[in-house]
Amino acid sequence: MPPAIPDDRSDPLQWLAFEQAGVLTSTQALSVLPEGKVRGRIRTGGWRSISHGLLLTGNGRLTRDQQLWVAVLAAGPGAVLAGVTAALEAGVRGLRSEPLHVLMPAARRVSRSVLRRLPIDMPAVLVHRTSVLPEAHLQVGRPPRTTTARALVDAASWAPSARAAQEVLAAGCQQRRVLPEELAAVLDVLPRARRRALIRQTIDDIAGGAQALSEIDFVRLCRRAGLPRPDLQEPRTDAAGRTRWLDAYWREWGLHVEIDGAHHMDVRQWADDMRRQNDVWTTGDRILRFPAWLVRSRPDEVADAVRRALLAAGWRPDG
Repeated sequence: MPPAIPDDRSDPLQWLAFEQAGVLTSTQALSVLPEGKVRGRIRTGGWRSISHGLLLTGNGRLTRDQQLWVAVLAAGPGAVLAGVTAALEAGVRGLRSEPLHVLMPAARRVSRSVLRRLPIDMPAVLVHRTSVLPEAHLQVGRPPRTTTARALVDAASWAPSARAAQEVLAAGCQQRRVLPEELAAVLDVLPRARRRALIRQTIDDIAGGAQALSEIDFVRLCRRAGLPRPDLQEPRTDAAGRTRWLDAYWREWGLHVEIDGAHHMDVRQWADDMRRQNDVWTTGDRILRFPAWLVRSRPDEVADAVRRALLAAGWRPDG
């Protein structure tokens, strides 16, 4: 249950504790209470000492909101939630909740001694530093965080692998939490971003219609194999008047490719896929279907099948 909003009779300490989920710096606590009272509340167990310079106006285990406040306050002035942590707070689903990522201006000092002494119920905190953090990249929030677009670009830069970087960008756009052009605008002002070329290409692929990571893999496969780029998520009205979306479509050659994720193995989904496939076939188009794992693990095999289908439909490579 969320804490009750203080009323007009509440004192500054109640308001401060409410705004920061009960997590205070010692300086904040001493600005509203005498030192003796602060020590007394800790000694009697009413308050909890989180680490040097950080207090909790309670004595229970840290909640998620309190963990986020501890991360920001422990890192020091100017710190904001960032990367996957900020993206999760913006509503992007499916990302790792730990460790907590914090970003701060390069010129600010980091309280590393506090970060090394966090309690057992506190996740690890990774502090990143940047020389580029304009106001436009900051989101008003409690705790403060970067905007969703900056969070996702940073998350892609800090990801453990190139594929993980693509996954986080695709997730944000597929879930409609950010637009490709917003990601591109952030990347434009981060000339030293790690994996900048990969992030730019992934953004371009998403802007071109790729929704899932499997579709991004397929577009890259076509590019490397010298195949023409397909239209992605092409709308088509079926015999019942419903709008269907084709994963990849070459209108000029009447070739349609479907990339099937694991959910396509469900019986009901399988039957729906067959009806959609029949609708495409009865209009005269060719259709190829590949499981997403095959696109990822055997791209040459997939590219060869697509090439043969395009050639049979009349496509001729340049030269």
